Amino acid sequence: MIERAGAGPLRRLVLLRHAKSDWPAGVEDHDRPLAPRGLRDAPAAGRALAEAGGLPDLAVCCTAVRARRTWELAAAEWGTPPPARYDRRLYAAGVPDLLEVVREVPPGVETLLLVGHNPGLEDLALRLAGDGMDDALERLREKFPTSALAVLAWRGTGWPALAPGTALLTAFTVPRGRKGDQRK
Repeated sequence: MIERAGAGPLRRLVLLRHAKSDWPAGVEDHDRPLAPRGLRDAPAAGRALAEAGGLPDLAVCCTAVRARRTWELAAAEWGTPPPARYDRRLYAAGVPDLLEVVREVPPGVETLLLVGHNPGLEDLALRLAGDGMDDALERLREKFPTSALAVLAWRGTGWPALAPGTALLTAFTVPRGRKGDQRK
């Protein structure tokens, strides 16, 4: 399936939905922190990426507090985290805005991680995936919960070539931390 996307290196787009957030009274949505479960699940997402060999060359993260904190806790699980860019366009972004951000990524980046929100990330994964391995696509269609990771693979010479239906959903997982694993 990924061969139809064209020539070029194998590229991966990893989508990480922020971990479970809290809803404190009087706090603007953009400034909401992670809930205790989110503080446990974000490091678990980082470990899951490392174990799957899915470490990115670049991370692009939403500026919302819950997304930034998810990125920080996930990346802390790796020896040397990749560079990160913070982009407000990922906040409440739909597929066109997300694709615009992705298509601006330098061609030398072969694995890109986006840390953002739903429904945008779920919609993007479903739009890009022409097919999925095992039951990954069916599970993604059911729900894209907090801390979920979707990995899409495709071939292309650069990120502007990524188009709907040209990627293969190679993995979809929802890492969960254990009580007592919570980090501040």
